[in-house]
Amino acid sequence: MSNVATFESVLEKVELLPDEDQEVLVGLIQQRLAARRRAAIAANIAETRAEYKAGTVKRGTAADLLAELDE
Repeated sequence: MSNVATFESVLEKVELLPDEDQEVLVGLIQQRLAARRRAAIAANIAETRAEYKAGTVKRGTAADLLAELDE
């Protein structure tokens, strides 16, 4: 089954739920998406800290970055 067909079938089933249950579902999905975003941000922070400790991070201004790109 394709993703579009699956998505449409899920939407059809959700529409059969009472309004209150649909609102609860929306809230749950929003919470899960926020948790995923927080986890991605935390992973990015951990990676950046590791790179900083390893000395692979360069510091400078935006002008420094542009000058380095021009080289």
